[in-house]
Amino acid sequence: MLALLTNDDGFQAEGLLRLRKEIAKVCDVMVVAPVADQSAAGHSLTLQRPLRLNEIGKGYYSVDGTPTDAVMVAVHGILNNKLPDILISGINRGPNMGDDVTYSGTVSAAFEGAILGIPSIAVSSVPFDDIDYAAMARFTGKLTKKVLHNGLPSFSLLNVNIPNPPNGKYAGVKITRLGKRVYRDIIVEKIDPRGRKYYWIAGEPDWHHFEQSDFSATSEGFISITPLKMDMTDYELMQHLEKWKL
Repeated sequence: MLALLTNDDGFQAEGLLRLRKEIAKVCDVMVVAPVADQSAAGHSLTLQRPLRLNEIGKGYYSVDGTPTDAVMVAVHGILNNKLPDILISGINRGPNMGDDVTYSGTVSAAFEGAILGIPSIAVSSVPFDDIDYAAMARFTGKLTKKVLHNGLPSFSLLNVNIPNPPNGKYAGVKITRLGKRVYRDIIVEKIDPRGRKYYWIAGEPDWHHFEQSDFSATSEGFISITPLKMDMTDYELMQHLEKWKL
């Protein structure tokens, strides 16, 4: 069996290196990851220029594009349209919960895998610093075995967010739904040395606590697993729109 690994933090990121080492205990591994940090790249593709692929080592490649580019190049280029048995994106430095999954390059790479028909997992660390990547990689290895054995529905993926284990042991695993957050002070306005105004997108989120959300689970020390699917159709609104008699 073959696992395709990618991320949005770049091919040298510690989370990816740890993940590669752990998943290699489960199955064969190929890594195709961006050459540089592509955080918040979303599901973007590079269409206006060619992509350059660099072989770092056997089965280990960097590509000068987005996480979605990396998946496309891996499947349609290196593997010549042969699908890997599983795709794992991560381990990302920082969480990807709630609305942020729409911006996340990590989650978008897994979405691309799901579109292609590959059982896919996105894995993120809740903390930004002092991250226990080894423990997170071990859990991901365990989850990988489960996915390889049980499979996933077509066009679906698992979005996993992992806190550092309190006292070296996780509180457990919770199956969750996407949380909700609102950012404070999202735009910082400054003046450059030439007197011109510029803006920096920043801000800290205020999370809404509600039952079974990814944020609530991780804040209590649980690993959060949120199943996501590509079909974003609002079926309830479809029925409502039919009544408009357009």
